[in-house]
Amino acid sequence: MTLSSAELASSGLHLHIDDAVATVTLNRPERRNAMTPGTWQGLAAIGASLPGRVRVVVVRGAGPSFSAGIDLRMFAPEGVPGEERAPRADEPGFEDWIARCQAGFTWLRDPAIVSVAAVQGHAIGAGCQLALACDLRLLADDAKLCIKEPALGLVPDLTGTKPLVDIVGLPRAVELCLTARTVEAREAFQLGLGELVVPLAELGGAVSDLVTALLATDAAAARATKALLMQASLNSLAEQAAAERRAQAQLLRARLERSSGPTA
Repeated sequence: MTLSSAELASSGLHLHIDDAVATVTLNRPERRNAMTPGTWQGLAAIGASLPGRVRVVVVRGAGPSFSAGIDLRMFAPEGVPGEERAPRADEPGFEDWIARCQAGFTWLRDPAIVSVAAVQGHAIGAGCQLALACDLRLLADDAKLCIKEPALGLVPDLTGTKPLVDIVGLPRAVELCLTARTVEAREAFQLGLGELVVPLAELGGAVSDLVTALLATDAAAARATKALLMQASLNSLAEQAAAERRAQAQLLRARLERSSGPTA
């Protein structure tokens, strides 16, 4: 599914592709980039239609905030203006609807790309989960992260629980979620929720430097290495060693085939 620029704009999104780099901007600054189901489905459409040449995806927010989370108009009886009403939990297809929303986040983990969240200001609830869906997070020094859903009587259901536990461990994840407290940039960095903290004015430059460094790595090796790293925590040492052998053989065989060219 491919959405036009106008359709993405109506979902609160802007997409810019410059050769191997795609920049996805949450573009509803008047609402602090609050997200709706249309936003998540727009993100899913971007992931499904991303050109194969793209190696790095940067996710950012327009204005002073990354994202204030879900648009609270979702909870109103009439729903979000211009969007179909979300199904009730007791209606058929509710979990399938959540799965379609989650698809806006899962593609950011694809081994074919490296995803980078550039986080300034608030990253609350769904906004924090979107940042967690990315491989790397660069934080401005005014960043404030919060898993807000339990305080609203909800669970975080946009794929954020796994990366949160993977990064900070179960006890800290329980504390962060069940208190719904705000974590400021320096603490987020100490917890491993961000790879770098920079002054707000330097965030764009830090992202550009990181993107340049990522693109300097061989594309095929980068894809294979990310795939290996993603399975490492699930494998025993012996399983991971075997996976490394297979990945190396596949990578080098493919390179040899390309260099030898077609045979007569």
